[in-house]
Amino acid sequence: MEAAQSEKNILSNGKSHDLGDDVGMPMKTLPEDQFDDPDGALESEEFLASGNGKKPIQFTNFEGKTSFGMSVFNLGNAIMGSGILGLAYAMANTGILLFVFLLSAVAGLSSYSIHLMLKSSGIVGIPAYEQLGYRAFGTPGKMAAGIAIMLQNIGAMSSYLFIVKSEFPLVIQAFMKGDPNSDVWYLNGNYLVIMVSVGIILPLALMKQLGYLGYTSGFSLSCMVFFLIAVTYKKFQIPCPFEEFSANSTSALHSLNLSSHSDENNDLVHEDDDSQCVPRLITINSQTAYTIPIMAFAFSCHPEVLPIYTELRNPSKKRMQGVSNISILIMYTMYLLAALFGYLTFYDKVEPELLHTYNRIDPYDTLILCVRVAVLIAVTLTVPILLFPVRRAIMQMLFPILSFSWLRHIGIALVLLTLMNMMVIFAPNILGIFGIIGATSSPCLIFIFPAVFYLRIVPKEDEPMTSFPKIVALCFAVLGISFMVMSLSFIIMDWTTGSSNTHGGH
Repeated sequence: MEAAQSEKNILSNGKSHDLGDDVGMPMKTLPEDQFDDPDGALESEEFLASGNGKKPIQFTNFEGKTSFGMSVFNLGNAIMGSGILGLAYAMANTGILLFVFLLSAVAGLSSYSIHLMLKSSGIVGIPAYEQLGYRAFGTPGKMAAGIAIMLQNIGAMSSYLFIVKSEFPLVIQAFMKGDPNSDVWYLNGNYLVIMVSVGIILPLALMKQLGYLGYTSGFSLSCMVFFLIAVTYKKFQIPCPFEEFSANSTSALHSLNLSSHSDENNDLVHEDDDSQCVPRLITINSQTAYTIPIMAFAFSCHPEVLPIYTELRNPSKKRMQGVSNISILIMYTMYLLAALFGYLTFYDKVEPELLHTYNRIDPYDTLILCVRVAVLIAVTLTVPILLFPVRRAIMQMLFPILSFSWLRHIGIALVLLTLMNMMVIFAPNILGIFGIIGATSSPCLIFIFPAVFYLRIVPKEDEPMTSFPKIVALCFAVLGISFMVMSLSFIIMDWTTGSSNTHGGH
């Protein structure tokens, strides 16, 4: 059971947080049986009022040791992910004003759904997302929440592997000063992602315990902050319209040709250049359908909220809501700045994965190379961390009563990595991963499940179905379902028309 215990130190959707108080205090783990009780008997015994009339155990009975500030950091790190790389593309396909409105709406709704979760968990004292599902709908609710968390993690791991496929060849090319148009095997992203998966990720994923990998979350967040700083700096270094790297060698000849045109033609050229560098406030096109899924993917952190709540020092719903609001506000600011400066650098030419767009200007840029290396290290070390809870969830659903087995431990890891590598190799760009996960598991975890769990768990005696809070929660669930159906419909329509392959594919 050592492996199972180690995997419990990772939060339920796989994103890790620092396992201790401000620096080195070890994280307090919850009783193992509390998570492994399929019938819920221990749930009622541990968290609900017993027959002798003792006071029910609530979150305030846990001895959390994590400070308010460290909890903000932990939840912020859980929110931050690869979604930040796709937000500039989302802004390019919505316009600045519409993007700000949608990002603010998703952030505000995320905060409200956390409020619903905290209120539900405060009534039954359950510190796990899946157990809320069990409390509300029994085994089907627990399975639905577990499957949604698994899909979210698989989507996150696939997006990280796609970053390896996309960025690793550019790093090798920059170090070797290779030809950008070369077709040698070691610049083929498909080969490289398989090599990284087999040579680095698989051995780490086969460990029985996570060990030091559990502490890489702070490094991952630091890499994304470094990415934001680089994007902001490059906005003021790259002219608009920018010159493609492949055209550098012919720039002089191009300038001579332009000078030979008539004044009228020169005016047309300059007018066209100026139009490329004018930011759009509102834009609607076929790619706009991906915007909210990308944002939902970027703000998905809800399975981590309750474990962080359990670890919070002097816990209360108001205090944890404050942690959530500050974390969401900080990540909202980082997302907005990354999207804004990325969009104002490339405008309509920005690609679904922002970092890859800089290769069009200078593949050998030192600052961007450093960002690429840092991001590659971070995502490579994060994949095995995400794989641990996915594997544990699969084992809990398929083999709930069996003890640890190396054969199952290795086999599930191999199957997961194989499936994700196939998905990454055949995906035309990272937009498809952001879109499909952001339109399925993300709205379930953020919008639909917190609302329906709240409607079922909060007693009718306290809040009738006709009360204002429950009417709002019901509308919230309907909004989430509508968003999921509409996003999936538009994305499938976009795929069938083939426009995904003509917008930012590489």
